[in-house]
Amino acid sequence: MTTIDTTTLDTPAGPLSVLVGPDGAIRAAGFTAAPESLLPLVHPSLRGTLRPYAGLGPVTAAVNAYLDGELTAIDEVPVTQHSDGVFLTHAWTVLRDVKPGDPITYTRYAALAGRPAAVRAAAAACARNAAALFVPCHRVLRTDGTLGGYRYGLEVKRWLLGHERRLTAS
Repeated sequence: MTTIDTTTLDTPAGPLSVLVGPDGAIRAAGFTAAPESLLPLVHPSLRGTLRPYAGLGPVTAAVNAYLDGELTAIDEVPVTQHSDGVFLTHAWTVLRDVKPGDPITYTRYAALAGRPAAVRAAAAACARNAAALFVPCHRVLRTDGTLGGYRYGLEVKRWLLGHERRLTAS
């Protein structure tokens, strides 16, 4: 069975647990102190046995750089997510192109993903995203500009958006 390395990093938004496959790609990430709670979010074909690991090298460095103000540092970290549907996988790829400090609406996200009428499908892609922060679903807002939902709570989403806004405004 595949071994998935995991670590939990302290961030101002709360603990960030990260699961990394043997290829160095993120399998899951989320603002929780319980990395095992992320495993059900991972596609069954990508699951494995979790192994606590103190530091995940480039992944830890990218998160620390992001927190220190280099917002694009997380863009270089590879992510592997699978879905049984083609749209979700494509939508997650598109989401990685949404720039920090410039959130978009679910309507805009659906259009960028090539299905402008599929606003609910775009929202579902955010809801089913296993790699929070690295696939920045926190950068998608409701059409009226309000936060909408976020698996890890609106306070975390608010902090992430504020962090990015502060750094891109200067």
